[in-house]
Amino acid sequence: MKILFLILLTTFSVFSYSGDKDKTDSAMSWLALVDSKDYTSSWEQAAPFFQAQISSAQWIETIEEIRTPLGKVVSREITGSSNQKALPGAPEGEYLVLTLSTDYTHKSDATETVVLSKVDRDWRVVGYFIN
Repeated sequence: MKILFLILLTTFSVFSYSGDKDKTDSAMSWLALVDSKDYTSSWEQAAPFFQAQISSAQWIETIEEIRTPLGKVVSREITGSSNQKALPGAPEGEYLVLTLSTDYTHKSDATETVVLSKVDRDWRVVGYFIN
């Protein structure tokens, strides 16, 4: 089910960024944890749905394998956002799918997708993908 959720997320069309600062601030703060290699905190600050899909140890192993070869973030810009009420493989709720154009020291023109979900009053990450 996890793989289906990850694959189908990449097929969503993303619309122009509308400037919802609370949501995007949450995403950027979470990405800062990942950028600083504070993977444990990034897992702890993710939504319960995220945590239920992958253990902290699995997350750390997976994200290290993916991010280490890319190098440091040189630049990152939000290029699109899409509000969703439901996503494949996820419970109904309020979601924001952000698309970012990111340059790393060893890979330019990468596309990051960060998916946030409203948990109580906060927006927390439920998915993170790099293409």
